[in-house]
Order: sequence, then C-alpha cells, then structure tokens
Amino acid sequence: MSETDSCNDWKWQIANRISTREQLEEVIELTAEERAAFEGDVPLSFAVTPHYAGLLQSDALRRTVIPTNHENALGTGELADPLGEEGHRATPHLIHTYPDKVLFLVTTFCSTYCRYCTRSRIVGKGPADFHALEESFLYIEKHSEIRDVLLSGGDPLTLTDSVLDDILSRLRSIPHVRMIRIGSKVPVVLPMRITDELCSVFRKHRVWLSLHFIHADELSPETQGACQKLSNHGIGMVSQTVLLKGVNDDTEALIDLFYGLLEINVKPYYLLQCDPVRGSAHFRTPVAKGIELIQSLHGRISGLAVPQYVIDAPGGGGKVPILGVEQIRREGDDIVFTNYEGIEYRYPDPEEK
Repeated sequence: MSETDSCNDWKWQIANRISTREQLEEVIELTAEERAAFEGDVPLSFAVTPHYAGLLQSDALRRTVIPTNHENALGTGELADPLGEEGHRATPHLIHTYPDKVLFLVTTFCSTYCRYCTRSRIVGKGPADFHALEESFLYIEKHSEIRDVLLSGGDPLTLTDSVLDDILSRLRSIPHVRMIRIGSKVPVVLPMRITDELCSVFRKHRVWLSLHFIHADELSPETQGACQKLSNHGIGMVSQTVLLKGVNDDTEALIDLFYGLLEINVKPYYLLQCDPVRGSAHFRTPVAKGIELIQSLHGRISGLAVPQYVIDAPGGGGKVPILGVEQIRREGDDIVFTNYEGIEYRYPDPEEK
C-alpha cells in the first residue's frame, strides 16, 4: 500500500493519530501557551487525526483541538456533567432525559477530541463494554414511549461496519422505534471512513446523521466528498454547530459555514450555546451575543440556512430554542429561562467586565 493509499484508509488514520506534544510539533509550531498545557494535567484526552491536523493552519480549527492552560481554570457554574446526564442514566449506556427519545452511548472513543466536549468526563477514558449493551436494548424494548434513538458517545462511526449493522439491526427490530440518529464528527475529521459499504448500512436502516461542524474551514474537499457520497446514497444529514468565542462568533463566519453545508446537502439544524463544561469559559460567548448573531441571520440568508439557536438547559432540561431577549432574564451571573415543560433553568453567563 502506497503512502497516499495509507492516508486514505480510515483505520490507518486512527492508528496514526497524533496524541502527544512531540507528534504535534512535527506538524505545526506550537505557541508557548500550547506547549505549557501539555506539561500540566490535561483534563480532556488529546488526539487528532492526520487528516484534521492538516487543516490546523486555520486558527479557528486550531483553537478547538489543541489544549491550552485555560482548560484547567474552573469558571462560574461549570460542571463535569453540565447537562445532568448521569442523573438520567437508565442503564450504563443509556440516557433517558426526554419522554420519547434516548441517548445511546455506544462508545467512548473519538478519532479527534474537541476541547469543549460536553462529555469530557468520559470520552477517551477507556473502551465501552459491548457485552453491557444488551441491557440498553432490553430497556428500549420495554419502554414503548421511546420512538427516537440517538447513537452517540464518543463517535459511533469509529465502530466497524459490522458492529454498527448489528446495533442498528437490533434497534430496527423494536416496533415502536421510529427514528434512529447518529451523532458524529467523522465526516469532518475522518472523511475516508465514509465508504459505500458504510452508506449501504445507513440506507438499509434508514438512519439520519447529526453532524458536528464549527467552521467553513472544515469543509475540505475530502469532507465535501464524504457528505456528497452520503447524500447520493439518500442519507439525511443535519448539522449541529457549537457557538465558540473567537472561532465562529461572527455573522459572516456563520453565513460561510451554513451556505457551505447546504451546498453539500447538510441542513443547518442547531447553533448551540456552548455547554458550561469544566474549563470551557474561554469558549463561551454571552447569551446576548448568540441572540444577536441568530437575529442577524434572519432575513439576510435563505431560511434553509438558518439553524435554531438553542441552550441545552443545565441539569437535564433539554434543548431550549432562544429567539429573543424576552425569553431570558438575568439574575446575577446567571441567565434564567424556561424549558418545554415550563420549568426554570439557569445557564452561567457572567457579565463581561
């Protein structure tokens, strides 16, 4: 196999991930702050695929995957589990927060780790126990109110075709499960994983993909090709974009991304306020900024290109679409709002000084 063929093999990309400072310095020149972060306790696992490392000339992308000392600072209201997932664990692998849908954590592995990850407490911390998945299947079978299953982790698309086929087949055998979604960043960080064989598995099981994009610089030719292949196979795709300070908190940056996504048949779905996970203060924009940005898009670009701006209510209140300032009120360092059940939740949003 030639060097080019190796680089285009997704298993080679995973086996040759960059996971140390020394390996990273062979690819890019680190700043003093970045080097210092590796010398301390990096709270979230570090790894990046060779493919994505090749995109790190983009300052926006660089900030999202290379550790800095900011990760060790605990900001106001930050938590290891900001969405209260642990309190809604129905089984070791299943989170049941909403009445009719469940989050199925099928792996803890990602090929590339985002520095603002909501599940930094578990990702990269060891392999999932596939023998324990049976308990989750049985739970879903027993709860007929569950209509929607979202596979996540970690990144499910780092599993093999056969494992994914087995999981999806089991879920499709449950009559009341009407929708299966997979959350993934693989088409961005590991686009060569999107093969015709994998697309056939998705098509067979009528899967929707919820893909993670944060900036137009991620739309490499390989990523565009991967999404076009998925589209050609009839796979529905939506995007989830986390709003990040200094990365994409700019109207033009968002317009470039959202139109770029539509051009490869990915519907912009969510613009997510960054979750208050530990060490994320340097990534979080004020909620007022998020409202300003989403309102700046309405009327300026195609309605198809405008996602919902949402806050995932800390503690497990679910995603709450935020349309304007009338939905929120300030109490000290918190923004207060109500979810779909009419219950009040707080999001830490210290006023900028």
